[in-house]
Amino acid sequence: MHPTPAFWQTLDALVAESTIKIDRPKGSAHPRYPQSIYPLDYGYLQNTTAMDGSGIDVWVGSCPAQKVDAIMCVVDIVKRDSEMKILIGCTEDEKMTVYETHNCYASMKGILIRRGEDNIQIITAYYPSEDKWGNNFKTRKVAN
Repeated sequence: MHPTPAFWQTLDALVAESTIKIDRPKGSAHPRYPQSIYPLDYGYLQNTTAMDGSGIDVWVGSCPAQKVDAIMCVVDIVKRDSEMKILIGCTEDEKMTVYETHNCYASMKGILIRRGEDNIQIITAYYPSEDKWGNNFKTRKVAN
């Protein structure tokens, strides 16, 4: 089963009715893990509630058309939670960067679901060489 147009329209309405608060701009360090640098603007939708009790998380990319174009579903064993993160205005490279950011630790894994596609990005293997973000794994598309 794939997200229907109504799912994406509901996300569009939620984002349109909310204020995006960027509390971790691109290039800033994570407050508890300073070695982790945010590759894109990261924040939340004000006056919303996610599974962890704070606002729904968003990654905001560089596309002029700031529309919802993907989501990340993430499981974090350390925090013992799962969350959905909304990607807004992200290029394909930025989507992969977000995907890789949420899959570079053994304790955190996620899947990327693109709007209008029947593909999910998954990790297929770990390799000793690093990519441009310092991650050491490869990804591939898998049709559902």
